[in-house]
Amino acid sequence: MQIRHESSRKEVAQMNTEELRENFLIENLFSPDQITWVYSHYDRVLAGGVMPVQSAVTLETHDALKANFFLERRELGIINVAGKGSVVADGQVFELDKLGCLYLGKGTQQVSFQSEDGENPARFFLLSSPAHHTFPNRAFTKEEASPVTLGTLETSNHRTIYKYIHEGGIQSCQLVMGLTVLQPGSVWNTMPSHTHDRRMEAYCYFDIPENHAVLHLMGEPTQTRHLWVANHQAIISPPWSVHSGCGTSSYSFIWGMAGENKDFTDMDGVPILSLR
Repeated sequence: MQIRHESSRKEVAQMNTEELRENFLIENLFSPDQITWVYSHYDRVLAGGVMPVQSAVTLETHDALKANFFLERRELGIINVAGKGSVVADGQVFELDKLGCLYLGKGTQQVSFQSEDGENPARFFLLSSPAHHTFPNRAFTKEEASPVTLGTLETSNHRTIYKYIHEGGIQSCQLVMGLTVLQPGSVWNTMPSHTHDRRMEAYCYFDIPENHAVLHLMGEPTQTRHLWVANHQAIISPPWSVHSGCGTSSYSFIWGMAGENKDFTDMDGVPILSLR
């Protein structure tokens, strides 16, 4: 588990490329038969990934959590971005196709991940936040996530949004999670951009074609910075930062949040012409 502390707005404004990537980009998210974790002190969120290949992978606790088991005081959102797999939670089996989501509530003790086919393994993106209340474990398919299509090809942002863990879907303590699929010919996400000082956010980019990448914009609206992001990499976004992207091809990304509230619409919009 890697631990990353907060960076102030002033610090970020002065960071070079290497420092930005070190603090906000998770480059190696999926490794065979192990769980990769980054503990961010932005709202104490844990972002990670697991790719079971040869055998099932067990969710273990870490000393930094000072917990008897991982979900003793936490909740966990899981979205599969690759081959079919399953999650076993306290003896209950949840099968997840690509784009399937599973929520595990506080108090779930034994969790393991496995792939149906090691030649086409599942890749589970994980997002965990502290929890003070227990909600039921629940899985959603992408069809159950009330997909909504927004944007237009003319503005290069024709996309479908899937909401999984939110006030109108899977219930949680403070975790919010879903994903966006851009249609062929569209490349922009989350534009016009916004901030939400009540919540941090994490992005996991996937289905980026080979030899393509996404230019992720971050920082204060008047002090933007950028990071080039490859397939199956993730971004940690501070509450005060914009979080938009433009790809060299269409792609998909998971978005997840935790903080003061679960209101998906709680955001402070930034007019495009005011960005600097």
